[in-house]
Amino acid sequence: MTPPFLILQTGQPVAHMRRHGSFAHWIRVAAGLEADDAVVVDVQRGDPLPRRAGFAGVIVTGSAAMVTERLPWSEASAVWLAEAAHAGLPLLGICYGHQLIAHALGGEVGDNPRGREMGTVCVELAEPAQADPLFAGLPPRFPAQATHVQSVLRPPPGATVLARNPHDACHAYRWGERVWGVQFHPEFSATHMRGYIRARHDVLAREGQCGRRLARAVTAAPHARRVLRRFVRHARAPHPAR
Repeated sequence: MTPPFLILQTGQPVAHMRRHGSFAHWIRVAAGLEADDAVVVDVQRGDPLPRRAGFAGVIVTGSAAMVTERLPWSEASAVWLAEAAHAGLPLLGICYGHQLIAHALGGEVGDNPRGREMGTVCVELAEPAQADPLFAGLPPRFPAQATHVQSVLRPPPGATVLARNPHDACHAYRWGERVWGVQFHPEFSATHMRGYIRARHDVLAREGQCGRRLARAVTAAPHARRVLRRFVRHARAPHPAR
């Protein structure tokens, strides 16, 4: 049997989007995984972290929490993820997960000095992405869905920045050969993105941004989704034993 993927769920969608399922469900569907191909552990709600053995890889979800809050479940997850990374288990962090893995491996996470980034944004690949298993062959610039106020301000020691844009200098990184973080949401559809913009309409207005304009600018982001599916294929591919 093919080993399942572990999805560490660190939060839930905004209330009116929960009719579409959980973050773990969105990720599983976008990744092309069947229900039996994924095990969901909701660490925010107190599920215990499992043993690492028996998983093809780990995907860490987004969250409304902040890594800088250093919540007990988050810090415990960071320790687990650092051990998993050093053991060679394939990891992919999305948004909060991207930041949490960076924190776990010695990077710095904090408020983005440019404020909130939300909507369909343009992600620009850095030169090392040309040889990266998840990003090689993608267009030099492609659309992706994003919603965050914190960022990886300093990548972990030894990490390679793979993507950036004018708002965020680290939209994606790789650490070692089997650990990735992406600030954007490869699992978000245009529907998910518009739903999040509607949910943040009042906050956006207070920050001087127009939610209606952001919603009108939302487009599909198929290249971003390819990154998620490539992670699944890469994690399942045979690798030399460590």
